[in-house]
Amino acid sequence: MTWSVDATGYEFARQVLQRGIAGVYLVAFFSAVAQFRPLLGEHGLLPAPRYLARVAGGGVPTIFRWHYSDRFLLLVAWAGAALAAVTVAGLPQLGPPWLPFVVFALLWTGYLSIVNIGQVFYGFGWESLLLEAGFLAAFLGSNETAPPVAVIWLVRWLVFRLEFGAGLIKIRGDSCWRDLTALYYHHETQPMPNPASWFFHHLPKPLHKVEVAGNHFAQLVVPFFLFAPQPVASAAAGIIIVTQLWLVVSGNFAWLNVLTIVLAFSALGDGAAHAVLAAVPAGVPDRAATPLWFTAVVLVMTAGMLFLSYWPARNLLSRRQLMNASFNRWHLCNAYGAFGSITRRRYEVVVEGTDDDDPGTGARWREYEFKGKPGDPARMPRQFAPYHLRLDWMMWFLALGSPGFSWFVPLLQRLLAADRPTLRLLRVDPFAGARPRWVRARLFRYRYSTPKERRASGLWWIREPAGEYVPPLRQGQD
Repeated sequence: MTWSVDATGYEFARQVLQRGIAGVYLVAFFSAVAQFRPLLGEHGLLPAPRYLARVAGGGVPTIFRWHYSDRFLLLVAWAGAALAAVTVAGLPQLGPPWLPFVVFALLWTGYLSIVNIGQVFYGFGWESLLLEAGFLAAFLGSNETAPPVAVIWLVRWLVFRLEFGAGLIKIRGDSCWRDLTALYYHHETQPMPNPASWFFHHLPKPLHKVEVAGNHFAQLVVPFFLFAPQPVASAAAGIIIVTQLWLVVSGNFAWLNVLTIVLAFSALGDGAAHAVLAAVPAGVPDRAATPLWFTAVVLVMTAGMLFLSYWPARNLLSRRQLMNASFNRWHLCNAYGAFGSITRRRYEVVVEGTDDDDPGTGARWREYEFKGKPGDPARMPRQFAPYHLRLDWMMWFLALGSPGFSWFVPLLQRLLAADRPTLRLLRVDPFAGARPRWVRARLFRYRYSTPKERRASGLWWIREPAGEYVPPLRQGQD
């Protein structure tokens, strides 16, 4: 009798997993190239060197512990993007099993190093999700051998924690999920609406209740069938994929939904994929035997991941379930979840500047426009996901009352100085690169226009002032 650690019939799944996860890494590294320096660089809102000095000896795993400079950060980010791009093209997969292992290990190490000095700007659950996914992808091998069955099952376990954890946090967290009314509010109050969100919000309320019930089924029931024999596991994967595509169409959640779709392919067998897409081979290709060293490495990794799984498994059973929590500094075997509570009203922090000498009554204030978050009521929301606009997301948390003055006041100071890297994070600088004399922040209540209001005015949003957030500041004032 022979015992095999190979997963036959999952070649298509491996190709999607490796290329898809690498594609998300490509987006993530591009995000670091474009946004890290003004947010977290040497002269950023929360400078990483200052953070590293505070946590010296704190055991934070990052290559920047030994040296940080903006130039070195860019080198790491561009190198990560290049490695991710060649993996999307499938080039490392053409070599021996150790080659994709090395490439994904470098991607994971580089991005872990960035996340661990990213502070609040990298404090999102999908950062940990990408790190865990990239770690597992390193052990999928190359085209020379069959994908290891243990890794396929570990990816399914990741999808289970992601989906089932999100379902539990909703049921436990907010009555509107239990009475099926969550979508009365969600599309209007979600962090960053997209072009379709206004239309989803105005769907009939009975349909909203059907959507919520369908979401509960997809997250609380379907994940168990990921571990069932084929073709049941493929059907479960299909339901998760369709549900996530629905979320992609209706909102901007960075790469959370795209990466979940990619990971769900771990349960899709070649036979089911061939039935949907005839170009996918249905047979099992001839391959060389899996090297003994690679099998040993996979088994050691699997044992380690099973050991680490105790903490997220216990969290799923806990009445005080944590959402988007990492239980170790390596961001492996994390707890996931989203929207455990739903905001009923939307507030936005609006930043304005004036070049008048007196900021009092009669001053002409002009509004800074952000790329993704609502601002100008006449501007249709845009699609940015899977790209992650970190500053825009933090502005949403700020309006919810989350502490943010550690970075928000420095942001206002950068605007007073007309700092070019900071201004590039915005969509509109009303002063065209000149320095304003004063800046301030005001709070507004936002709601979607009704169809009648939009036909009459062309506005997507109706807003009204809700108070002062930061009084007028001038250059040199804290």
